[in-house]
Amino acid sequence: MSSRLRLTFNNQAVTDVDLAHELYGEIFELLKDIESFKQVFLNPETKTIEWPNGADFAPEFLYDLGQPIAPTA
Repeated sequence: MSSRLRLTFNNQAVTDVDLAHELYGEIFELLKDIESFKQVFLNPETKTIEWPNGADFAPEFLYDLGQPIAPTA
């Protein structure tokens, strides 16, 4: 299962974030199913990614976890 997301932050940094090792605990267990994981969306109020079951990650955590993507010319 792929638990990777490419995210663009408000400072325009683009990173690949692999959440495979972060999907533990009751609220995140459901996200180990690829179809559930793919339901991710950006919550405009909290300005972070979220899933329909209420699971989310702090933007600062995602930023620190991400691997930067070099900009293309």
